[in-house]
Amino acid sequence: MFRPSIPALVLATLAFAAQAQTAETNTAPMPAVTEIGALEISAPFARATLPNQPVAGGFMTITNTGDADDTLVGVSSDAAGRSEVHEMAMEGDVMRMRELADGLPIPAGQTVTLAPGGYHVMFMDLAGPLEEGDGVDLTLSFEHAGEVSMTMPVLGRAATAAANGS
Repeated sequence: MFRPSIPALVLATLAFAAQAQTAETNTAPMPAVTEIGALEISAPFARATLPNQPVAGGFMTITNTGDADDTLVGVSSDAAGRSEVHEMAMEGDVMRMRELADGLPIPAGQTVTLAPGGYHVMFMDLAGPLEEGDGVDLTLSFEHAGEVSMTMPVLGRAATAAANGS
């Protein structure tokens, strides 16, 4: 009868646990693309929060398939008292986060990614914690395309992207 060694079992168990954790906390099945006009919104997700955490980030990819520029000018959600479009950028040796008061341009024929460490939706004054496996309903407002509502799945706190091949 074959008996695997204890070290081999330990390594196999650790590898499986790491793979399962990555699958649960860093990716989720990619939801269908949400379309409004020439804009395609894909791979949305928000990160889970700790109890009493007042803010959270939301992320997605927006592709403008048209021949005219558009701008993401606002976002709203019942999950937060305030929601804004933000960017994080290095200024010298300091990472700064700020609201994009004029919105986020979505140039014609290009893709703009909202991802951790860059552009993102900032949910402030959260109504309650965002729990992994839940969804955040939100409405995106574009200068030309108008408004579109969608649900953003909540992934683990360490999530870096929804599963979309990237």
